[in-house]
Amino acid sequence: MTTVAIVHDYLTQRGGAERVVLSMLKAFPQSPLYTSLYEPDLTFPEFADADIRVLPLNALRPLRQHHRLALGLLGPAFSRCRIKADVVLCSSSGWAHGVVADGRKVVYCYSPARWLYQPARYLGERGPAARSLLWALRPYLLRWDRRAAASADAYLTSSTAVAGRIRSTYGIEASIVAPPFSIDPAGEVQQVHGIDPGFFLCVSRLLPYKNLDGIIGAFAGLQERLIIVGSGPEHRRLFQHIPGNVRLLGSVCEQQLRWLYSHAAGLVAASYEDYGLTPLEAAAFGLPACVLRGGGFLDTVVEGETGLFFDRPEPEAIRSAVLTMGLADFDRDRLRAHAARFSETAFIDQLRCSVLGVASHEER
Repeated sequence: MTTVAIVHDYLTQRGGAERVVLSMLKAFPQSPLYTSLYEPDLTFPEFADADIRVLPLNALRPLRQHHRLALGLLGPAFSRCRIKADVVLCSSSGWAHGVVADGRKVVYCYSPARWLYQPARYLGERGPAARSLLWALRPYLLRWDRRAAASADAYLTSSTAVAGRIRSTYGIEASIVAPPFSIDPAGEVQQVHGIDPGFFLCVSRLLPYKNLDGIIGAFAGLQERLIIVGSGPEHRRLFQHIPGNVRLLGSVCEQQLRWLYSHAAGLVAASYEDYGLTPLEAAAFGLPACVLRGGGFLDTVVEGETGLFFDRPEPEAIRSAVLTMGLADFDRDRLRAHAARFSETAFIDQLRCSVLGVASHEER
């Protein structure tokens, strides 16, 4: 029987990568999960059922609370971690791929490390101390990262867009194993009061690169209504400029999100995403999406069948696509069938095939 061990950067947040790891554990339920830092209160409670094995860094509570403080420590920590298994599956956005594997190593890469290859975007509004630290460490981290990438036997990733980035960064061809959407349309529903059905929906963190200004501007002067779900540092600024037909709802629970998807007329998204998740969530409810032509959306939206594209994240282009969507007739059954291709079951089947295929290649 092939033994598999899973490695993840850190379990200190509730994000898309952590949801993927939960699905990996379902694909390989007997596998231990290695990670540098684990703070149960900051991540998904389902990890409590896993066999989690932490690195020595985990003893430092400040690092568990603020993992970015460990920037200069994570590389050496993973490099000293040697794992005995037939296959080590690394869930990585920059660190886990540095472990030493006694068997084969498969890396599921969400993106080459943003702090190395997209430093301006990663640093964002961070202060001068963070910038100075990163630039001082960057030469060492670049060498470490490229050695870690070269040690892998196979690379997997989420989308065509990220596969291209892996190719240009490392010269490695990554196979695409699309992550699953996590919301179950058949689950419990909780009505959001004060909202009539037939609105357009945007589910997004309130961050500058999400291009919410363009979406809000597109609805100014329209009869169509827009509901924006999500929180973030842009809330105060956006709230000051929203027209009467736009509502910033903030964060909602999963039951309320189901109600919103079930009663919307369409989804709108205008950011460049590594993986186009929200159109898949919408499609699972039979809801079409109106999205920016680029990034992961190119893999998760079929133009004219599950949604429409606009070419620029600007109000005029978005408005035109929204009005066109209002006149279009989308087949809800076809939308749901499209979403089913990205189900957790499909992900688990593909992942097991890829990982065990690497193991069987070694045996031959």
